[in-house]
Amino acid sequence: MDWVDLRSDTVTRPTAAMRQAMFEAEVGDDVYGEDPTVNALQSRLAAELGFEAGLFVPTGTQSNLLALMSHCERGDEYLVGADAHTYKFEGGGAAVLGSIQPQPIVHDADGSLPLDKLAAAIKPVDPHFARTRLLALENTWHGRVLPLDYLKAAHDFARERGLAIHLDGARLFNAATGAGVPARDIAQYFDSVSVCLSKGLGAPVGSVLVGSSALIDKARRWRKVAGGGWRQAGLLAAAGSYALDRHVKRLADDHARAKRLSEQLGEIAGVRLLGHHTNMVFVDVPADRLRELDVHLREAKVRISIGYLPTLRLVTHLNIDDEGVERVIGAFRAFFTR
Repeated sequence: MDWVDLRSDTVTRPTAAMRQAMFEAEVGDDVYGEDPTVNALQSRLAAELGFEAGLFVPTGTQSNLLALMSHCERGDEYLVGADAHTYKFEGGGAAVLGSIQPQPIVHDADGSLPLDKLAAAIKPVDPHFARTRLLALENTWHGRVLPLDYLKAAHDFARERGLAIHLDGARLFNAATGAGVPARDIAQYFDSVSVCLSKGLGAPVGSVLVGSSALIDKARRWRKVAGGGWRQAGLLAAAGSYALDRHVKRLADDHARAKRLSEQLGEIAGVRLLGHHTNMVFVDVPADRLRELDVHLREAKVRISIGYLPTLRLVTHLNIDDEGVERVIGAFRAFFTR
C-alpha cells in the first residue's frame, strides 16, 4: 500500500510521461544561454504572465532572493508579512546575502498586509533610516487567495510611494484556480513574480522569476554569484513545461479533495476544523494526543506534519487521489472514536 503523504505539495513525484519529456529534452549550456528548453520555458512563462523576461532557477527560495537583491541595494528595506515565506522561512537570505533589511508587518486574517500599517512603516528619507524600496506579498498565503481588489490597491499604494512590488507566487496557479481567473490577472499588479513548478504543478525541481528585462539581467548575475548557474538544465525545464501544459487545470481536483477532507474531518469529535483554503486544510487536535495520533496515522500509511503544536496542516496535491482522501478520513475517524 502506497503512502498518503499530506505533509506538503512539495512531495509530488514526476509522472511517467513527465519523465519521458525530461528524457527527450534538447539541452545546452544554460550559463551561456544556450539551453533551448530552458530558454523556451523562461520565455513562455514570462509571456503568459505579461512580463518581458524570465529566469529558471533551482528553488523558490533562490528566486525570491534574486528578486529582492535585484530590486534593492545594500542598506535598503523591504516591507513583508511577519509570517511570509520570504521573511520567516528562507533563512534570512536577503539580510545575510543582500544586506537588505526586512520590515515585517502583521498579516490580516485573509493574508493581506493592511495598507495603513504599510504606510506607517515606510521610512523617511533620512540618513538614520534604511531606504524603503520594495513591498513583497505572497499568494497563496497559507492557502488563502489574496483578493484581486486588494492586489490593485496594494499596487496603487506602492506606485504612489515609489515602491517596487514583488509577488512570492510559489502557488500562483493555485491562487488563480481559487479565484477563477487567469494567472496573468494576478501577476499584472507586480513588477516581479516568482513561480514554483515543484509544488502542486508536480515538477521535481525549479522555479521561474519573471520581470522586466533589466531586472532579470540583474537577477541572472546574482544567480551566478549565489552558485545557481547550471548547465544542461533543460532536463529539468522540460518537466516544468510539461507541468504547465498538463497540471494547471487539474489543480481544481486538489482543491475539491481538500474541501472533501475538511468537511469530513470537521464532523469528527476531537478534531476542530480551522479552515480550508485552496489545497490546504487546517485542524486543531488535542496537544496531548499528537504523538499517539502520529503513530496511528503512520500505521495506516498516512503522513502529515506533526510537531509540538496542536494545529495541523494537510495539503492535497498531484499524488493524492480520492482513495487517499478517504483513507485519511477513515484513519482520523478510527483514532478519535476508539
